[in-house]
Amino acid sequence: MALIGRLHPVLIHFPIALVIVAAAAEIAATVTDEERWRSAAVANVRAGAAFAVIAAIAGWLLVPALGIETTSLLRWHRWLGTGGAAVTLVAAFATYGGEGLSPLELWIYRIALFAAGALVAVAGHLGGLLVWGADFLRL
Repeated sequence: MALIGRLHPVLIHFPIALVIVAAAAEIAATVTDEERWRSAAVANVRAGAAFAVIAAIAGWLLVPALGIETTSLLRWHRWLGTGGAAVTLVAAFATYGGEGLSPLELWIYRIALFAAGALVAVAGHLGGLLVWGADFLRL
């Protein structure tokens, strides 16, 4: 279990990138009305959801493996990351509607996708603060 936890820093970059790329592709799909962008968004959010769940599990296993003290910052990081993984799953499952998405499925998917993008971005930033400290990007 400790080994799985130690993979968290490697795994976590995949869902962050995939979910943000999915959101960008969905914006392009909405603006251009081209199906290829929606296909790219759907592929990315589905892969992002799989990696998000694996990375979240690894993150929960990392803290006990390293014996890290649970701080307020760590709690926020954990729960925003877990929430991000859950909402990414909602977005991914909303895309399995068969031949095209109904208007309701499309809105559930979009809301979940953009919420997931925000959650993984904030959780990722908090993870960066945990690892690198608040002064890392100070100019």
